[in-house]
Amino acid sequence: MIRGMRGAITIEKDEPQLVWDETVKLVQAIVEQNNVEPDHIASIIISTTPDITSAFPARSVRMLDGWDYVPIMCMHEMNVEGALPLCIRVLLHVETEIAQRDITHVYLNDAIKLRPDLAAK
Repeated sequence: MIRGMRGAITIEKDEPQLVWDETVKLVQAIVEQNNVEPDHIASIIISTTPDITSAFPARSVRMLDGWDYVPIMCMHEMNVEGALPLCIRVLLHVETEIAQRDITHVYLNDAIKLRPDLAAK
């Protein structure tokens, strides 16, 4: 069965190395906490708030060992007034037998504000 595993992280400022480092940190946390291998990932969608324009977050994930063939797509979030700034969101579509309620979604840095209910889990 394919399940969605999600998470979000914020960065301090829009700089390529921060975009890449924090994206990897988030993706690695999601896969580690859910015992996911790259071969079990059908695809990944990464979105950023419109204030992140310095780098493609997917680049850093593609450079991880064993992640060469994981389909990854980047896009911008809607530009909604009052939205959390400098935020990177990730949605992994994963082949897993984990029940929906047992998936660990990961929210780091200021992104904890987005889903405090899931971040506290």
